[in-house]
Amino acid sequence: MKNTLSLLLTCLFLATISSGFAQDKEKEKKSDSGYVFTMVKKLPATSIKNQYRSGTCWSYSAISFLESELLRMGKDTFDLSEMFCVRNCYSDKASLYVRFNGKHNFGGGGASHDVTSVLRKYGMVPDEAYTGMTINEPNPVHGEMDAVLSADVDAVIKNANKKLTPVWHQGFDGLLDAYLGKVPEKFNYKGKEYTPKSFGDMLGLNPDDYVEISSYTHHPFYSRFVLEVPDNWEMGEVYNLPLDDLIKVIDNSIDNGYTVVWGADVSEKGFSWKNGVAVVPDKNATEAAGMESAKWSKLSDTEKDKLLYKFDKPVPEKKITQEMRQTEFDNYQTTDDHGMHLTGIAKDQNGVKYYYIKNSWGLEGSPYKGYFYASEAYVRLKTMDIMVHKNAIPKDIRKKLGIN
Repeated sequence: MKNTLSLLLTCLFLATISSGFAQDKEKEKKSDSGYVFTMVKKLPATSIKNQYRSGTCWSYSAISFLESELLRMGKDTFDLSEMFCVRNCYSDKASLYVRFNGKHNFGGGGASHDVTSVLRKYGMVPDEAYTGMTINEPNPVHGEMDAVLSADVDAVIKNANKKLTPVWHQGFDGLLDAYLGKVPEKFNYKGKEYTPKSFGDMLGLNPDDYVEISSYTHHPFYSRFVLEVPDNWEMGEVYNLPLDDLIKVIDNSIDNGYTVVWGADVSEKGFSWKNGVAVVPDKNATEAAGMESAKWSKLSDTEKDKLLYKFDKPVPEKKITQEMRQTEFDNYQTTDDHGMHLTGIAKDQNGVKYYYIKNSWGLEGSPYKGYFYASEAYVRLKTMDIMVHKNAIPKDIRKKLGIN
């Protein structure tokens, strides 16, 4: 997944630790907002990172998820390298793109399973061993790199003359080395020498323990299918569940101490980073604007939007159905925007359920220290897919999916 909105944000290289379980009745109120959230369950997570000017949210969210998995398993707090995954995926992506003669997706975007795939094939490294920062910037700035890499593989295909040179991929990896740095063959971590493979093994994470789940009606429920979004360049499969079951999986995960990778669309009127909320207001609920029905009905849609999207207080939300999800996906109203990390559940002052979402846009512009709250309605409508540990799935659903 890639997040074009993040390219517009100017973020600082700061960090905040948000680990440990929340106490009951923990409340968080933004001074200029009418929202008051009470945390129901908050799971351990590592510090907020900043993907800055890069389309690498998929790596940041999945790496954050794995770091929380390590905390759940009782291991140390790790800061794993997002750019190690980005570099390896770009190299693999180039090979596939050339084999498809350019008729395949190529770019900085990706999916959460790309990270577990890297872990399986290449291992892992800590961020201190591979930061991916070579151009004297504190945070990733990938615009030029993305353009140069794309031009390179296109040139290879165009000039192949029915035969590729044996060094084209070596040249491509040379560009990656220039922009991101060479991957270390060996490195020291806390007084011990590792290779990427041995470090990955030391972590004790099994890539096969993690599965992706979605909910769409153009494929049979309780089966697997390739999610048809451009950034799914590896053609990874997801399990397909009815919408209510998808929500059950998320809730069961959090209740049992497992966090969730959340792939969703954030290019919506109801998503407000500066206000720290994501909601789906119901235009037909006149009480949302505190206005009499007759007066409300005379307003234009634009006027209604101005009232409903002020984010100054909770408003009634749409009841999301399976059909609504499908329609918005089919009509490109729900698109593959952004990967995030779902780490908790909260309620607003009206008892409405929200999910606590860790983002990768740094701290600037965030009223909740790099997090935001997404209502259940928003999650029901705008979730593309999730990644969870298979043991976080309720046993009855896991049985229907054939997951051991």
